[in-house]
Amino acid sequence: MSAHNYTRRNLLKTIGLGAAAIATPKCVGASGLSARAKKRKPNLLFIWTDQQRADTMAIYGNTKIHAPNLNKLADESVVFEKAYVTQPVCTPNRSAVMTGLWPHTNGCTANNIRLPQDIRCVPEIVNDSDYRTAYMGKWHLGDEIFVQHGFEEWAAIEDNYIEYYRKGRDRSKRSNYHHFLIEHGYKPDNGNKFSRSFAARRPLEHCKPKFLETKACEFLRRNRNEPFMLYINFLEPHPPYFGPLDKEHDPEKVDLPANFGDPLEENEPLLYRLKRQKCRDKYGKDAKSIRELIAKYWGLVTQVDMSVGAILKTLDDLGLTDNTIVVYTSDHGDMMGAHNMVGKTVMYEEAVRIPWLMRIPKMRRRARVINNSVSHIDMVPTVMELMGSEADENFPGQSLIPLIKGSKVVEDHVFIEWNPSGKAVKVNKGSTSLASREEIARLENEHTRTVVSPDGWKLCLSDVDKCQLFNLNKDRGETTNLFDSGRHKDVISRLTKKIHRWQETVDDKVRV
Repeated sequence: MSAHNYTRRNLLKTIGLGAAAIATPKCVGASGLSARAKKRKPNLLFIWTDQQRADTMAIYGNTKIHAPNLNKLADESVVFEKAYVTQPVCTPNRSAVMTGLWPHTNGCTANNIRLPQDIRCVPEIVNDSDYRTAYMGKWHLGDEIFVQHGFEEWAAIEDNYIEYYRKGRDRSKRSNYHHFLIEHGYKPDNGNKFSRSFAARRPLEHCKPKFLETKACEFLRRNRNEPFMLYINFLEPHPPYFGPLDKEHDPEKVDLPANFGDPLEENEPLLYRLKRQKCRDKYGKDAKSIRELIAKYWGLVTQVDMSVGAILKTLDDLGLTDNTIVVYTSDHGDMMGAHNMVGKTVMYEEAVRIPWLMRIPKMRRRARVINNSVSHIDMVPTVMELMGSEADENFPGQSLIPLIKGSKVVEDHVFIEWNPSGKAVKVNKGSTSLASREEIARLENEHTRTVVSPDGWKLCLSDVDKCQLFNLNKDRGETTNLFDSGRHKDVISRLTKKIHRWQETVDDKVRV
């Protein structure tokens, strides 16, 4: 928990947010609030994507991708230039973004683990009946299509997680998007479900982003006179890497990642080398194939951008912009050709860094780029303080309001964890010469703990695999692992102690 316990008055004074943008004090009972007082409470519009790496908009260095609405939002926002996830895979990092707790604390250490019912998400933490609350899109924290965790409304788009529903849930029920497709005359292609590939091949107006856009705009119109918390999670640009905008970007104009040709020497983790082999077998290893894949990936980002633009326009049209905190981020990144890999689940920058924008009322014309490294573990404390919440939650993260104000925060190192996924990498018998099946089996229970230091070092400690040390100031592509070089023992010692102290603080018992 941050030692900076800024009061609501200090926040108003130093950040310049008007009283109309901050919640009325908690000591005022809901029954005693006038309609005008309710309206003064800030709204929260939280938009996030699945598997969107940081460099997919101009502010992060990509001026070729077609993302005008995200670029405009960035121009009006606080932009965290170096934002990191807590764990580079869906369920674990989603759990941290929604609860403010580390994956190893809330129990969601791998995909498809249900978030415990007694662990609170933001609407439950705020605990204010004046707010209208809704969650729309991919959830991936258990019981996918059912209303839960303080949200009053639910618009689900996924039917891929039925086998993970808790006991007692009706497994014959389907998502809102499923019924939307049925209403438009489509028939399920996968038994009694629609596959992701089927959905991605629909016309633009029948794909998931447009469906969520429509639902979100309807919610905004219905609740224009009430404070609200609306979470929207797009599946895109997550696989399948195709959609109706596949031809939006010319592959010939796509730049390959600078580290595309990195050979991944034997001093790199075996798990990563196995993953790369699998990626090359599935997506191709030649430049042409990867350029075509990236172009389609960009098309998915553009598809999301169009819907984000429509949602933000509705916010403007309803006169809600000046009283709404807008957050935009993603649950993790994607290698997308870096180190000749595709996907996530590794500690390389392309997988662990994500876009993070925050448009704050009364600061629209004062965009600010934060160069410090920050973590998604700080998302909930930051949002809570911006909303003026008096919740007494002891979060392990810290509010980033001091950075927004130009000051400092207590913790200036970023930590990332990896926990066993149960299916680290699947290798068919005799299909690899990189390792024996016994060596591969050991990787199923591999843990990694990573720290990124403010002076540009990145240390990744594994309990069963190769460790990594990178100087991000000199080697942004992470092509030279310095861990075994013998030249940086002092850095390794310093950062190892930092990781171990962090583990003690957050009750992480993994030994690395």
